This record gives sequence, structure tokens and C-alpha cells, in this order.
Amino acid sequence: MSGVVKPVFWQGRRVFVTGHTGFKGGWLCLWLHRMGAHVTGLSLPAPTEPSLFEQARLAEIIDHQIGDVRDERVVMDTIAAARPEIVFHLAAQPLVRYSYDNPVETYATNVMGTVHVLEACRKVDSVKAVVCVTTDKCYENREWIWPYREEDPMGGHDPYSSSKGAAELVIASYRRSYPDGPKIASVRAGNVIGGGDWAGDRLIPDILRALIAGERPSIRNPASVRPWQHVLEALSGYLTVGERLLAGDDNAATAWNFGPSEDDARPVGWIVERMLERWGGDPGWDRPNTPQPHEAVLLRLDSSKARGLLGWKPRLDLNQSLTMIVDWYRLVASGADARVMTFAQIDDYAARPMEQDTARPVAGKKEQAA
Repeated sequence: MSGVVKPVFWQGRRVFVTGHTGFKGGWLCLWLHRMGAHVTGLSLPAPTEPSLFEQARLAEIIDHQIGDVRDERVVMDTIAAARPEIVFHLAAQPLVRYSYDNPVETYATNVMGTVHVLEACRKVDSVKAVVCVTTDKCYENREWIWPYREEDPMGGHDPYSSSKGAAELVIASYRRSYPDGPKIASVRAGNVIGGGDWAGDRLIPDILRALIAGERPSIRNPASVRPWQHVLEALSGYLTVGERLLAGDDNAATAWNFGPSEDDARPVGWIVERMLERWGGDPGWDRPNTPQPHEAVLLRLDSSKARGLLGWKPRLDLNQSLTMIVDWYRLVASGADARVMTFAQIDDYAARPMEQDTARPVAGKKEQAA
């Protein structure tokens, strides 16, 4: 079926993943391993304590390499030694608030790190395809109600967002400048959530840390609307694009949005209330009074292209995603094996049917402005 990740396709594939010690990279490596791929990961050490990487003992089941994508020679040598067929580039400085305090690191990692990966892939002849993971925040956000489409302008108010917009320009340039090189796609998702995310300044981890500690979560921007989606929804899109690229589909070598259903773009406050209900008890939540740096209030993605051309659709609604997340954290906090728990959620997700495509068509911006 179109749009469904095919385990047999990945059996025995040599796959390279940058950023494998991070939350999303960890889930991707576990899914690839589950399907029988030979995975090599290049990353800095796990960015948090605890981390999904350590909890799931990922180093036991993949070729784990420590290195920094800001180091061109390390990137080149590691990819050349692994000789992968496909590279998934996820290594990044991923936090908006951190980027305000560390702009040089953010640009060096997200822009030049991408250049280093694409340059290595261009020179290692085993590499046939590259999937570069950016973000929904790469768009020039005008705070309007309409979802962003792949052809909308890149931009970004803060160093993180603008670095991802700049990375998208790099990706597009490599795709056009080196047509005889590997096929290159960029993939953009919304606010990706799931078990094993322990990053600071992210809503779900901040809520779960507080609940596990028996404290009240502190919520900065309860009215901000985000396109929330489980990490497996985004990864299923990335893997589908990877399959198309490796199969030689030139039309897949482009930019792709993978966002949730329209109804799953919800305010932060709505998420907080549902998380508290599922956890049990009523600790409530607080809002800090200190000044906060700028964060987008409204941001949605239009995934019509992925739905129409890849056959990709979400399998989970937001309530199901939140239930899976609370189950993951509660059970792991109680002593469950994180790798077993993650594999079980991957298996359950892969067995689910895709939602019926009942989304209303989105009017073009000229029509909307009329």
C-alpha cells in the first residue's frame, strides 16, 4: 500500500543516521533496526540525562560513533567508512530558547553541519539518497491562520528557526547544483512528541518531569497553537520518502511537509490539561511571570502534497498520541524496559490502519485573502 513503510525494503540496508543519540534519531534507529537495517549513527553524546539513547541501550544494536557534524573531516571519514546507501541527517541544535543564548553554535551546527553532511554524501559513491530533517519553523512565519506549503518562503525570527531556513536553502542548492549526486529531500514536521524525549524547554518533557517529581508544571505560552504529532507519524513520512529516493524516484527529491490532521493543531493549554487528566491526580499548572523571548503563537503545516503524492496520512489522533506518551513515561518510570516499550509502540503503530482522509481542502492564499 502506498504511504505505508515497508519493512522488507529496509531489510539488510546500510543506513547512516546523524543525531542518533537524540530523541527523534533514537526512535528512527530503533525502527530501522526493528526492520533489519544495518544502522550506523554519528552524533555527539546523548544531550540529556536521562536519554532515550541510554534507556533503550541503543549502542548495543547499532554501530555507534561519537562525532560532531561541525567537523568536516569526521563527517567525511565516518560516512566513507560506513558506506551507506542512504543518510538520514537529523543532527541539529534543536531548541529555540537555547539558540538565543548560543547563536554561533546553532548556525554552525544547523547550517554548516548540513553542508558537511551533503558534501560527504556527494563524495562517497555508495550514497544514493539523503533525507535532511529540518522543521516547520523554517518558514517565514507571518502568524496567519493558513497552513504553510512547501513552496512558501523560508525565514525565521530566532536563531534556531532562521538557521533551519538557511539549511533548507543549502539543501535546495545541493540538489540543483549536483544533479548527478545522490537524490536529496528535506522533510519538515511540526511539534514532534513521544516517549523518551527529555530535552529542556520542550512542553511534553517539561510536563512529565514535573509530574514524575510530583510538582506543578510551569507553562510559558498556554495560548500558542502547534501542530502536535507523535514521533512515529513524522518518521513514517521520512522513511516513505527514503524508500522513494532509493527506488530512483526523482519526484521525491524535493521538500515535504508532514503535519497532523487539522484538528490536532491545538493550544499548549489544551495539551497540558489532557496530560494532567491522563497522569491522574490534579497538580494543576503555573505560568511564570518573568519576561520570555519571542516564540511563534500560531504555526500550521499543509501536508496535502505528502497525502496526494506519497499516500502518507496520520495513523494516530492527538488523544491516542498523548495516551501512548503517558503510558511510555509511566511504565518506564516504574521499571519497564525502555527498548521493549519502544519496540512495542513501533509494532502497534505499524499495524494500525491510516486514518480516513476526511480533511477539508485548504483554500489557496489568494482565495483566503479575498
